[in-house]
Amino acid sequence: MSREAAMPESASSSLPQQVALLPSTSTEIVNTMAHYHRAEMARMAGWRDRIDQTSNWAITVVAAMMSVSLSTPNAHHGVLLFAMLLIFLLLWIEARRYRFFDVYRSRVRTFERYYFAPIFSPGAGEPANWRQMLGDSLREPQFRISYADAFSRRLRRNYIWMFLILLLAWVLKISTPKLQASGGSRDLVSSLWEVAANASLGLAPGWLILTGVAGFYFWLLYVSFRPLDDAAESALAQVHV
Repeated sequence: MSREAAMPESASSSLPQQVALLPSTSTEIVNTMAHYHRAEMARMAGWRDRIDQTSNWAITVVAAMMSVSLSTPNAHHGVLLFAMLLIFLLLWIEARRYRFFDVYRSRVRTFERYYFAPIFSPGAGEPANWRQMLGDSLREPQFRISYADAFSRRLRRNYIWMFLILLLAWVLKISTPKLQASGGSRDLVSSLWEVAANASLGLAPGWLILTGVAGFYFWLLYVSFRPLDDAAESALAQVHV
């Protein structure tokens, strides 16, 4: 028995109907293009809004924690260390969201570059098979940027400034006797030993906290200015949509 004969009559009759539903005329194709571009723009804008929300939360955390820590001498400097931890968590979340945003942004840019741009300014020819590129992306969506690169990009563009502001506030907190619970009339500490004593956190000595914070910020600087992975698209994970 042949394969065509083995197929149910309903399944074989549905194939021509599916082909007939595909756009065939130029008007139908233009309408499909317009609706598809609008849909990808909406998805891109949705993930862009999620990224902005995470950044807004991070800015709010920085402002609130600095206000609590620097407003009264009774506030512990650990509040600022906790703020650094929260900002790091938000950066981790935003890097994940940025990977999804980059997928839909690349589709929109491909559409605008190879479809709209030749309409407004015709060039020498079509440099790439953009229909095949979009088709492959829709069939098997792949992340176009690694998690490390997304983390580095968001850190370099936005979050490094928040971390630096928290660092300056923390240094001001542990180096100003007037901002300590013990009090004092001096504007600055007289020695590094006093700074280390003010930086203590619970059972952890001050020198350990200073070393940990310094190591963390050196790592942030390295991640911020590290070269990109430039990983091939096939080497990245699939987008779970």
